[in-house]
Amino acid sequence: DTAEPDFLFDTPQDAVKSIVAGLDKAIAGSKDDADLMTRARAFARVAIDGLLARKGRFDGIGPFENAHIRIDVDDFTLDGFDVAPGKRSKPLVMTFKKPEEVVGNHIAKFQSVRLAKMLMAYDFERELNPFVELGGFLFTFIGDGAPGTGKTTLIQMIAGLVNGYCQVAGYPFAYENFGVDQISSYQGKSGQNCRQFINNVLNPRVIGFGTIDDIDQVAARRSDDRASAGQQEITGVLMDAFAGASTVVRGNCSFGMFSNYPENVDDALRQRAGARWLVDGPQTRDDYIDIFVLLAGKNHKIPLGDHELYAAQEIQRAVAEAYEVHEKPQEDGLMKVYERYMKENGAPKTMADIGTYLHMIKDAEPRFTGRAVKNVTDAIKMRAMDIELPDDWFEKPEAFMHKSYDDKKAMIEELRGPFSMDMVMQEINRYADSEFRYSDKSDDAAVEKLLRDARLRERAAREMEELKKKGAW
Repeated sequence: DTAEPDFLFDTPQDAVKSIVAGLDKAIAGSKDDADLMTRARAFARVAIDGLLARKGRFDGIGPFENAHIRIDVDDFTLDGFDVAPGKRSKPLVMTFKKPEEVVGNHIAKFQSVRLAKMLMAYDFERELNPFVELGGFLFTFIGDGAPGTGKTTLIQMIAGLVNGYCQVAGYPFAYENFGVDQISSYQGKSGQNCRQFINNVLNPRVIGFGTIDDIDQVAARRSDDRASAGQQEITGVLMDAFAGASTVVRGNCSFGMFSNYPENVDDALRQRAGARWLVDGPQTRDDYIDIFVLLAGKNHKIPLGDHELYAAQEIQRAVAEAYEVHEKPQEDGLMKVYERYMKENGAPKTMADIGTYLHMIKDAEPRFTGRAVKNVTDAIKMRAMDIELPDDWFEKPEAFMHKSYDDKKAMIEELRGPFSMDMVMQEINRYADSEFRYSDKSDDAAVEKLLRDARLRERAAREMEELKKKGAW
């Protein structure tokens, strides 16, 4: 154990002397060069921690704050006055969930499992993922649903799957969550924190998974004048990172945004989410039996009854049923567009028919822009790549994960099939449903606010009249 130096900050010379004296004391009595190096490193770590703890006392650290240096050869990082140079990454501490422990949310669960396997196709030598080249890689997605429907559980499941695969392959895994605690009152600091989060996950030397939980609280609408400057900075950084001029998608990482109120997220940022997952939790009688049995545990002798446990959670069957639901729109606004289209044109058979339907959606919902169409086509490509990478590919690294880029690409291509008109309509309706859902929620919230304000004004007027009668106004 190395003691912290006796810091003296009366003058710059005193500060240097106190550090040198502390180092001299720490390395005194070293047995050999290796021991000397170990002691010197331990002292440096303790001294840096001590300086960081006293950061609030220093008023002249501006030049240090602006220093951002990275030396790849020595794995040495100097990042302002916040992070200790060469700081080692901490092991991931998280309660992981298995897919069978996630009840309901069938499409989101299915795509989560596929995303985890997709990330493991990344080739560290080429620094590219075959899924990026073939189409269908999920770089960003947004999950929305009511509180308590399983968004956090979904995060734990994805992180657990990727972490498990990385341990088998011997790859480094970086998981980070960006939350409200990283919004700073200092101008520019929130943006820097967000950029650091992005860079840590984008690092091409790791498999990365980044989440922004409660994105509606972390990043603000640019038109919201009540939002803090920090929230606006974060919105700008995320928009640039997810679909900016300098965005490079290598396929080693994915970002997930989660929210109970996605209608409060900036429209441009929300449209940068390549996929939309409705996280609606358990829905059917079977789902509720399964979740109760799962959470109740085994400390009882109550019989199960007439029910096949977890049969409804079998992914392939549940997903097929969940996708079939989207053959027709779920939201009232989109349903009107769909019915008008079918009445005027009949069932779509050609690319021109699809374009006509998309244009009619655009007329009804102006936010359904070119980027929305790109997100739909990405989702269709993902469905075309709707291949179930066999589990045995991930049991041993040499079966798939350690193969060359070209071999991985060939193995994936063998499983791929063409997409159908059914897939196209399901994905258009699924994505457009989400836009109409967000618009309806936003409109409902605005109407509710106006009604509340009107009621308050009426109440205030009544109370004013009563006070006037009493002579108290």
